[in-house]
Amino acid sequence: MIYRRRGIGLLGLIYLLIGLYVAWMHDYITPALLRDVAEALLAVFLWFLVLLGVDLHLGG
Repeated sequence: MIYRRRGIGLLGLIYLLIGLYVAWMHDYITPALLRDVAEALLAVFLWFLVLLGVDLHLGG
């Protein structure tokens, strides 16, 4: 018998969305944090541009 991995499912997605909302409302997630995470992800995926001296900082 072959088992398939289904991912998080609908209930897991709802749980995560509610958690994100609560964290946003209580200032655990801020626009500055989101910008920093976006910059870090850009640097990870576009690391070759960073080595070439490209500035990946967003908005300033």
